Parts: sequence; C-alpha cells; structure tokens
Amino acid sequence: MEHQFGHGFVTSIMLIAMHFALPPEQAWPGAGDHVAGLVLPEEFRGTEVEELTTLLRKKVVWHQPGNMDREDARDVIFTLNRLVVAIDKELGIADAEIGEFR
Repeated sequence: MEHQFGHGFVTSIMLIAMHFALPPEQAWPGAGDHVAGLVLPEEFRGTEVEELTTLLRKKVVWHQPGNMDREDARDVIFTLNRLVVAIDKELGIADAEIGEFR
C-alpha cells in the first residue's frame, strides 16, 4: 500500500524532524500526517525508545495551534533529540549524544 505521507520508523522520524527544522509557526502544519505512518519496530517494544515514540506522537497530535507554537515546537525538538539518542543506545552505541553544537 502506498503511504502518501511516509511510512516507517526512521523515515517518519526524519519527516517529522524536517517540519521542526522550520520556524515554529511553519512547523506544525502537516507534521501530524507523518505520525500516522510512524511504526515502532518490535525490537524497541518495552524500551525507552517506545516511551519516547509515544511521547512524540502525543506532542505532535495533541498540539493546539495558537500562542504555544514556539514552546510546543521546542518540546518536540527536545523529544526528537532524546529519541534518536535512545535509538542509538539501543543499537549498541553506549556513548551516543547529540553534542553541544546543533
């Protein structure tokens, strides 16, 4: 089946991250479309990756457009950062981190 807004795990994370690379007022439109295609791989069930994926879904889907756009976008970016580090750690990179400059 073709997925208009992407489908997968890393693929959907990348598509969501592309939205939040934009200014906050431009980040939100369409970001939720990519959450629908976000599929958690079985090997991450019961891990921090699953918890952060669920948190990411909630933050993107539950956002109400308005005066909290900037703050909510910052929270999504923070969650994305935590998620990718958790993925790396689950894949065996014990010292994974996002670094100081981003």
